Amino acid sequence: MAYFFNETSHTFNEYLLVPGYSSSECVPANVTLKTPLVKYKKGEEPAITMNIPMVSAIMQSVSGDRLAVALAREGGVSFIYGSQTVEDEAAMVAKAKAYKAGFVVSASNVSLDSTLQDVLNLKEKNGFSTVAVTSDGTANGKLLGIVTSRDYRVSRMATDTKVSDFMTPLDKLIVADENTTLKQANDIIWDNKLNSLPIVDADGNLKYFVFRKDYDAHKENPNELLDSQKRYVVGAGINTRDYAERVPALINAGADVLCIDSSEGFSEWQKLTIAWIRERYGDSVKVGAGNVVDAEGFRFLADCGADFIKVGIGGGSICITRETKGIGRGQATALIEVCKARDEYFEETGVYVPVCSDGGIVHDHHITLSLAMGADFVMLGRYFARFDESPSNKVRLNGSYYKEYWGEGSARARNWQRYDLGGDKKLSFEEGVDSYVPYAGALKDNVALSLSKVKSTMCNCGALSIPEFRDKAKLTLVSATSIVEGGAHDVIQKETSLGTIK
Repeated sequence: MAYFFNETSHTFNEYLLVPGYSSSECVPANVTLKTPLVKYKKGEEPAITMNIPMVSAIMQSVSGDRLAVALAREGGVSFIYGSQTVEDEAAMVAKAKAYKAGFVVSASNVSLDSTLQDVLNLKEKNGFSTVAVTSDGTANGKLLGIVTSRDYRVSRMATDTKVSDFMTPLDKLIVADENTTLKQANDIIWDNKLNSLPIVDADGNLKYFVFRKDYDAHKENPNELLDSQKRYVVGAGINTRDYAERVPALINAGADVLCIDSSEGFSEWQKLTIAWIRERYGDSVKVGAGNVVDAEGFRFLADCGADFIKVGIGGGSICITRETKGIGRGQATALIEVCKARDEYFEETGVYVPVCSDGGIVHDHHITLSLAMGADFVMLGRYFARFDESPSNKVRLNGSYYKEYWGEGSARARNWQRYDLGGDKKLSFEEGVDSYVPYAGALKDNVALSLSKVKSTMCNCGALSIPEFRDKAKLTLVSATSIVEGGAHDVIQKETSLGTIK
């Protein structure tokens, strides 16, 4: 006879936090959201600590190199999607790692034979007004000049005009060598009233640009997550099929942490993958695993050597695994049980294995509830898919802007490796949908707002750090009527689908 869990499976929407005593010190400015990304032994520090408890999902429509840089600037980590060729994923990782804080690899490049139309096409594609002119038209060719919007007028020039006829040549540029620090570069920019400063190597090859606006942004991002070489920390997804080729390529590209991308992690496939990594790299390569929904699954992956463990099956907004297979568990219940198992594992072994809550987060306060229930950080897909930096297209529907968002188990992604059970190398049936999410603008603005809500709630509970919040949080189940009561009710709101009431 099947085993039956006595407790009903609950979701985040069924819980509320009960406020606790908050002292005068409990103000959002005093709250720290630092949290471990990878496992560590008692008395030691983790190899990677994030400054915010947010990572992005391993999805085609979410985590590319642009989002990796944007999220690292805010203190989190993006896991670049693995459902692409090994070469393409490694290239994305390398591109993100090439972004030293304040130093930008040129994304728009032309050669002397290029035309004004080529410049306009690049500007439309990338949105950048500064275009590098190099010997071979690449980001690292010999620098010959630059083109900015001040160098041309579309109304007065033919679009087939050669770049060599209107660019600002090298002998009229101020450049700096590759040993220049960010502070030195900023001084040069300000002293010479520049908008950008090209950085070149000893042979005159272009390495980076330092932009006035980027330096200001750098100063405004005190939480940015950097490695020992002042590069952004970047994660990458792997699968349990081609890890022997993918892992070395990603490590060589500079990936700081890996994560096995699978819909269900309580399997020998993940054990074999982690064992292969440990045999060849020891503990130097950090790899997360999952997903699981109970204590038994957590213990299995912890014993296998996972550096963090993801919790959640079927709770994603584009996931239909529960509908198609009848498998999964309410995210809140799963998270509570796994976090309890993590604490017990820590007491027994002295090894703390961070838990990532993956799925089921619809509202900002669900992030807060996840942390209260024990999660060290959350993985978000739909949340990040809405932003400028996600890889998907922005489209206009019925007068409003949306971003495309599709699941890895959808017909569009066809990421069969994520759902692989050792059979045919194909996606036998869909476990995800193709959809749209409302466009929300820049990542930075949205993350700042979401985390301000998290910090405020933590203060209401008398906590100034995530571990303290976990210890002090008081949670209560709520009835369906309480959920209705918690929103606006019994009023006619001024802005309705019928228009503004006057």
